[in-house]
Amino acid sequence: MPLYDRPLYVRIVTGYHHAMRILLIEPRGFCAGVTRAVQSLENAIAQFGMPIYVYHEIVHNNSIVNAFRSKGVIFVDSLDEVPEGARLMFSAHGVSPDIRKTAAQRSLQTIDATCPLVDKVHQSALEYARNGYKIILLGHRNHDEVVGVVGEAPHSIWVVENEAEINALSFDKDDKLAYLTQTTLAVGETFHQIERLKERFPQIVGPSQSNICDATQSRQDAIREHCPKADIAIVVGSESSSNTRRLAEQAEKLGVRSFLVDSAEEIPIHEFSGTETVLITAGASAPECLVQGCVELLQRQFGAVLT
Repeated sequence: MPLYDRPLYVRIVTGYHHAMRILLIEPRGFCAGVTRAVQSLENAIAQFGMPIYVYHEIVHNNSIVNAFRSKGVIFVDSLDEVPEGARLMFSAHGVSPDIRKTAAQRSLQTIDATCPLVDKVHQSALEYARNGYKIILLGHRNHDEVVGVVGEAPHSIWVVENEAEINALSFDKDDKLAYLTQTTLAVGETFHQIERLKERFPQIVGPSQSNICDATQSRQDAIREHCPKADIAIVVGSESSSNTRRLAEQAEKLGVRSFLVDSAEEIPIHEFSGTETVLITAGASAPECLVQGCVELLQRQFGAVLT
């Protein structure tokens, strides 16, 4: 049974005075794009058997990747690692046209698990480039999603990661400019970066709706709403997950000490002694069973109660 599909059990411990409170906030955990990608890989395993190759991690979560790897799925960072004619899945983060072209040339049987919202950013980049725009892409330049989007129009896209890089941009006032964003950025910070772009380049245009996915935004909103009630925050997810890191950063910015952990085993339990209220949330690629493992640990160690 997959790690992310195990039954959930919560052990309640009684008999403690002034028990630690656990604030288990919602929404948290899997977003629709992650659910779709994980289910796509499960379906491919059931339908075709092994071997199945996946270009990059199917989603940015170590537990999920390791669970699939234990089934025989082979994760690769180069198509040179995939035998000609083999079955290959593209991850939720999308790929560049060059990767698709190479896959076709190698007669690979491809399955596309790209998140629909990421695909929408790809299409927007392609459309802007075709219409002669220079595109400013707000995001982390080494992230799989950003690498894929840049591949749509590499000579027309400038990636910027922060306001300092925005200030360093040099365009003429007559240049046709557009902006796009990675889907997993911090909402507030990205808003300020977009405002700075508009200040510097009044002619710039952008999407009618934010590229940041609803799941990313709603989880950040929940952090902002509930952090004032907490002493410490646990954010469940992998360091490789951009949206998960943003949750931990949000908590820290709100003055709440935050621990980003892959699982309960990584919780530095000695840091929680005497803590009254612990907020727990999870990034969009973290399975709920890992969240429940953190709850159970705090219940065993401190008689913590869910509120």
